[in-house]
Amino acid sequence: MSDQNLIKLLRLLMLTGLTMIALGTVLHFSETMANLGIAGIIVSATLVAIGMALSLPTKMYLTFLLMKRETDKPIPRLVK
Repeated sequence: MSDQNLIKLLRLLMLTGLTMIALGTVLHFSETMANLGIAGIIVSATLVAIGMALSLPTKMYLTFLLMKRETDKPIPRLVK
């Protein structure tokens, strides 16, 4: 898999994770989840946990990839 395809996949996973976190948060405060009781809390907490698991490692990988690109760039020299 090329770097571009991997970056696109990781960005998709990160966006999915952030969406799941937001959905879990919204559901946590909804009336439907309040009616479910403990099961509603478990559902919303599971969505937030899975979303965090999807979003955090991809952010770290993308950060390391960007840092590697910066170090691979040649440093421009000043001409005197």
